[in-house]
Amino acid sequence: MTNPILATWATPFDIAPFDSISDEDFAPALDEALAAHDAEIATIAANPETPTFANTVEALEAAGGALDKVLSVFFTVAGADSNPKREELQRAFSPRLAAHFSAISSNKALFHRLADLWERRDTLGLTDEQARVLMLTHRNFVRSGAALDGAQDARMKEIKSRLATLGTEFTQNLLADEREWFMDLAEDDLEGLPAFVVDAARAAGEEKGTEGPVVTLSRSLITPFLQFSPRRDLREKAYIAWAARGANGGKTDNREIAAEILRLREERAQLLGYANFAEFKLETEMAKTPEHVRDLLTAVWEPAKARAEADGAVLTGMMQAEGVNGPLEPWDWRYYAEKRRKAEHDLDEATLKPYLQLDRMIEAAFACANRLFGLEFRPLDVALYHPDCRAWEVTRNGEHVAVFIGDYFARGSKRSGAWCSAMRSQAKFPVAQAPVVINVCNFAKGKPALLSYDDARTLFHEFGHALHQMLSDVTYESISGTSVARDFVELPSQLYEHWLEVPAVLKEFATHVDTGEAMPQAMLDKVLEAANFDQGFATVEYVASALVDLEFHDGPAPTDPMATQQEILSGLGMPHAIGMRHATPHFAHVFSGDGYSSGYYSYMWSEVMDADAFEAFEEAGDAFDPARARALEENILSTGGSRDAAELYIAFRGRLPGVEALLKGRGLAA
Repeated sequence: MTNPILATWATPFDIAPFDSISDEDFAPALDEALAAHDAEIATIAANPETPTFANTVEALEAAGGALDKVLSVFFTVAGADSNPKREELQRAFSPRLAAHFSAISSNKALFHRLADLWERRDTLGLTDEQARVLMLTHRNFVRSGAALDGAQDARMKEIKSRLATLGTEFTQNLLADEREWFMDLAEDDLEGLPAFVVDAARAAGEEKGTEGPVVTLSRSLITPFLQFSPRRDLREKAYIAWAARGANGGKTDNREIAAEILRLREERAQLLGYANFAEFKLETEMAKTPEHVRDLLTAVWEPAKARAEADGAVLTGMMQAEGVNGPLEPWDWRYYAEKRRKAEHDLDEATLKPYLQLDRMIEAAFACANRLFGLEFRPLDVALYHPDCRAWEVTRNGEHVAVFIGDYFARGSKRSGAWCSAMRSQAKFPVAQAPVVINVCNFAKGKPALLSYDDARTLFHEFGHALHQMLSDVTYESISGTSVARDFVELPSQLYEHWLEVPAVLKEFATHVDTGEAMPQAMLDKVLEAANFDQGFATVEYVASALVDLEFHDGPAPTDPMATQQEILSGLGMPHAIGMRHATPHFAHVFSGDGYSSGYYSYMWSEVMDADAFEAFEEAGDAFDPARARALEENILSTGGSRDAAELYIAFRGRLPGVEALLKGRGLAA
């Protein structure tokens, strides 16, 4: 009997048949897929013919189809709907996969074929896209250690395997801490909380199987609790638990894991001839060097810190006016900032949230994509991996473009945060395939579900990533969609956030949950006026995390990351009442894998571009200007990694941007 993961999928648009796949199918499917990929690689490496682009690079592109199927299904459910069996499988799979891909990248016969092609690249008659794929493939092999021999080669394999295991452990420890902690709330403890927070707390209690409402460590619940609860003692208890994720001692403590990861990364970089991991990692990004990253973050840090300190003084005065003595604490900031927002902008989240229905915000994201790029969305009735998931077919001019899946609600089986992934990426080789793209978020469940303004921004952000995948139009999967430099990948997502703030979009889709009436003009004006409210806080908590990430990797690996983190923050003059957005023990961006290591700055690097890119639409006098939209798709959204990121941006905008647009956009300009 054929394993259902590896069988031909008789489903609409070849969506994974989740309803016929069990956890017992994953291990045998992986065994079979790894063996098939090994055989494919061996055939390519042993080919007696002279290396050509077709028999080497294209052959590599075509290999591994079965493995792609297994991993796309497994990692989708492992991240968004985990259980003990899937966590056990992930721990077992991680070192095996690391060893498998390490064996490919250190296959000397295969590397010699690539090196031969690279030496003869100017004589091969390649298209621009093929030349780019050859360059990236050869570079990836070199950076993976393909040119290493003997003891160095063996040690590189050990490091990769160990890093894969540690990244999985870090992620699972964090998930366990987030899943297991919750704070029971008595009915009296709900006093002062808006109805949407009470509803979310009751829904969380139902999920935890308790008698009443609870606060969990889901950002979509704990953040509004910290904003609205008048109970300072409960805010303190909740905040301390939130800040302590991954640092509670025992089997889920991540501090030693983080230290070992940093040591191994440094060793890996030095084996490849780099002084430290940051120099290795940033070489292939737009930033190129740690110095360029530090310059950007420092340019933003000083005005953000000045704004945050001024705001902190106002909030302290508000707190002390209520008879609370002592300094403003991290569990106080959001509470008094929310009061201040209501006082200064006559706007509070409890009033705003009924206008931000999840379903209407999904419609808004779709409608903007329709006006900009002509995309249309039709609901699909297909089996998915969780009842909360929804799917749509995406078309343009009647032609199938993609399948889009949305998984929006927080639950204990889902890791925190929000992300976009492709279960299948767009490609034309070896056969044409349309993408299957997933957005995963952690919004509080409600009847109906209501979003905070930050939630709505997150929805647009992740949908911007989805558009990057769906509109991709390249030949080779390795450069498809979001397969771009890490500090360029956030440009489409952060740029798309701007359309949420287009007044016409809010006017049409921000409708009251009970009355259906559009958001009043006065409230709409206040929302847009308050868009930069508390940006000092938001920027400081982000930049502090980005600078800690950079300093961890730009130099000798710290022996005690927690002590080093404190030294860095002290040197920055980090305001007492603001915590890092992601402290080391729960900094999954940096420690669950290499993706954002030395690269957390990339959100801000991309923001420099997104602020400037949206100005192109503003200069055209229309947020939906057809010529600008066409240029955005042709030069950025459709091109994947087929050209250098800076070259793509210049093709769209005519130049690279400066930091001024970002400071202006955040309201931090002098």
